[in-house]
Amino acid sequence: MANNVAAIICAAGSSERFGGKRKKPFVDVDGRAAFIRSVELFANRSDVKQILVAIPADEAEMVEVKWGAKLAFYNAKVYVGGSERFETVAKGLELLKDDIEIVAVHDAVRCCVKKEWVEQVINAAEKNGAAILACAVVATLKKVEDGSIAETVDRSGLYEAQTPQVFKRAMLEKAYGNLDKLDKGLISDDAQLVEAIGEKVFIVETDSSNVKITQRSDVAIAEAIIKARAKAERKGPIGPYIEAQW
Repeated sequence: MANNVAAIICAAGSSERFGGKRKKPFVDVDGRAAFIRSVELFANRSDVKQILVAIPADEAEMVEVKWGAKLAFYNAKVYVGGSERFETVAKGLELLKDDIEIVAVHDAVRCCVKKEWVEQVINAAEKNGAAILACAVVATLKKVEDGSIAETVDRSGLYEAQTPQVFKRAMLEKAYGNLDKLDKGLISDDAQLVEAIGEKVFIVETDSSNVKITQRSDVAIAEAIIKARAKAERKGPIGPYIEAQW
């Protein structure tokens, strides 16, 4: 029997590198806002019993006016996140329903994640306690000091962490209880917090199509990925009379 899952969708970042008038979670990606696409990944799952969407305080009115009805349809609760990612997730943990057993934390701007990857990472967390999506590093990595290359980094065994990152609730709450013992300036994801309490975090291997929208040029990449997948899904007969034509 599946565990009760909550999804915390993080859309509260400042989007400083993105530029433009609209923050990146709210930008249109092939017809729908990036964060709405991320909400939909979880809203269509029967084991997801709670969806929490963290937004910046200065976008609350815009989100309510533009997407309030759709978020209500998906039974998603909006709350104001913190200035840092870990503050946002900590606030989300305080809002969890009592019956939640598994928590999935997802970047709102990773709107190209496949449904099967979400399924696999939730299953892996249910089995092992903690699991994240990750893809093998394929680029050549250089360590740079004072503007020049100090060394070429061996990329074997290196993976790029992605989201969703999924944990048993008790484990994630324990990790956040340990937060004050860590250098908060060095925290980059939730898996790091779980690692810090001595727990193993397993990976579900993906690929680079689970792109994170960081710069404006990433929107076109995300749209191309979504459109390519839609075309692949439409292979075969597209109407009731197609087969009769042959």
